[in-house]
Amino acid sequence: MRTLVIGGARSGKSAWAEGEARATGRPVTVIVTAEALDAEMTARIARHQAARPAGWATVEAPLALAAALRAASAPQAVVVVDCLTLWLSNQLHHAPADWAATRAGLVAAVAAFEGELLLVGNEVGQGVVPLGELSRRFVDESGWLHQALAAACERVRFVVAGCVWPLKG
Repeated sequence: MRTLVIGGARSGKSAWAEGEARATGRPVTVIVTAEALDAEMTARIARHQAARPAGWATVEAPLALAAALRAASAPQAVVVVDCLTLWLSNQLHHAPADWAATRAGLVAAVAAFEGELLLVGNEVGQGVVPLGELSRRFVDESGWLHQALAAACERVRFVVAGCVWPLKG
């Protein structure tokens, strides 16, 4: 089962995805995409690491998310990806010219994934159109990425204030 979990910042989407993973009773792998580029992000990453159960495996994939998913795919796998939004930001910063092929590669890896997959991403397209070309591209690409992943997933959940709304499946 592939599930896309979207919502705003601090909406509860990561906690919900982790709860779903924990409820399987199987070993869990968390694929993380954040890069510790400043003290605040370093502290944030440490808080997330400390909150996870000790037995969960962590794979860092700030850029090579599709490859990490292909490596983790197995019928009994339980994988949480947190988060798509940081991964998109990393891609647009490091390799913007390759973005279309990179997005297609991720969508293909998700569609082929065997096991339980929970993809966490921020919904950023519900506000005003941002100023600046890069900001507008980020919002556009995020929306298109979520649409493509929603099509590849059996379930889509939208989280607001800790409440989970089923959008698909």
